[in-house]
Amino acid sequence: MAQVSLNNVSKFFPGNIQAIRDINLGIENKEFVVLVGPSGCGKSTTLRIIAGLEDASSGDVYIGDQRVNDVPPKDRNIAMVFQNYALYPHMSVYENMAFGLRLRKYPKAEIDSRVKEAAAVLGIEKLLHRKPRELSGGQRQRVAVGRAIVRKPLVFLFDEPLSNLDAKMRVQMRTEIKKLHIRLQTTMIYVTHDQTEALTMGDKIVVMRDGVIHQIADPIKLYDKPINKFVAGFIGSPPMNFIKGPIVKKEAKYYFNEGRFRVRIVDSMTKAIEPYADKEVIFGIRPEDIYDKLFVSEAPPDNTIKATCEVIEPMGSEAYLFLNTGKNPLVAKVGGHNKPTLNQDMDLVFDMSKVHFFDKDTENTIV
Repeated sequence: MAQVSLNNVSKFFPGNIQAIRDINLGIENKEFVVLVGPSGCGKSTTLRIIAGLEDASSGDVYIGDQRVNDVPPKDRNIAMVFQNYALYPHMSVYENMAFGLRLRKYPKAEIDSRVKEAAAVLGIEKLLHRKPRELSGGQRQRVAVGRAIVRKPLVFLFDEPLSNLDAKMRVQMRTEIKKLHIRLQTTMIYVTHDQTEALTMGDKIVVMRDGVIHQIADPIKLYDKPINKFVAGFIGSPPMNFIKGPIVKKEAKYYFNEGRFRVRIVDSMTKAIEPYADKEVIFGIRPEDIYDKLFVSEAPPDNTIKATCEVIEPMGSEAYLFLNTGKNPLVAKVGGHNKPTLNQDMDLVFDMSKVHFFDKDTENTIV
C-alpha cells in the first residue's frame, strides 16, 4: 500500500524564512493528487520533503506505515520526475532508462524486460537507440517518465514536468500521464502552477498559498464551492469576477448593489446573506455565468445589467468579452459567434444561482 501522509509538517530556511506551515495532508493508495498554487506557495518544497530531498523542520512524513523523516531518498521507494528532464546526454534512451537499475545491480535480463515494458507503455520503443539530443521535448519527457516507471516505485512524484513543453504538447502529455496512472494503478503526486492541469488531472486537488493549504477537494467541489476568495479566483479560466458592494433589503428581498446596477439574491442564499444586510461584501461571478441577453429568453429584469463591451478576444468556439459597468470591469465567456458592437452598451444576464459572496474582511466564503 502506498498511502502518503504529512502530519503538522513545517519547513524553515536560513534566516527564519518559513516555506510551509503545519501541513496536514493524507493521500490514499492509487490516488492522483495535485498540489497547485502560485509560485512560492510551498508546493515544490512539500514534494521535495516527501521525496527526502529536503528535511522537514518539524512534523512527520509517512509512506505507507513507515515514518520516513530519517530515511534517505534512495530507500523511500519513490520515483521523481523533474521539470528539467536531467537525461544523460552521452547515453541512449535505453541506457538512460536502465541506469538506475544498473546502480542497484538488478540482473541484466530484468533490466531489459523492465525498460522494454516501460517503453511500450509510453510508445517510445523506436527511440531506445537514440541520444537525448535527437529527441523532441515531449519525447525527452516520456524518457524521464520511463526512467521512473522502470523502478516500479510505490509513489510517483512529478514536479512541474510539463512546464518546458509547448501548449499543444502539454495537453497531449497531461492526457498521457493520466492514462499512465489508470494503467499503473499507483499513487501519484503532481505539482503545478497551472490550474487547468490541476482540474483535468487530479482526483484530489490541494490549493496552496504562502506555505499554507487553503482547500483540499475534488475538481468539481473546488470549482463549485471554493472556501475563500483566493481559491475562487485561482480556480477557473478566465478568473472569477469580483465586485465590492453592500447587501440591501427591499420588500423582504435581498439585493447586491454595485452602484450602477442592482441584482436580486436567490431565495436559497438569503439565510446566509441576512447577517450582511447593509454591510459591504465581495460579490463573485464566473465569466461563464454571464450571458448576452439576446441569447437568453425571458431574462428576469432583476438579474439583468448594462455594461459596455471594450474588447473582444475570439477563442474559436468561445469568446471573452472585456466589459465595463461604468464602475467595475467584468469578463464574460460567451459563444464564439457572439460578437457585440464595441464601445456600446449591451444587456447582460447574471445566473444568480451560481454567484458567490465573500466576507470583505476575512475573504472567506459566505455562500
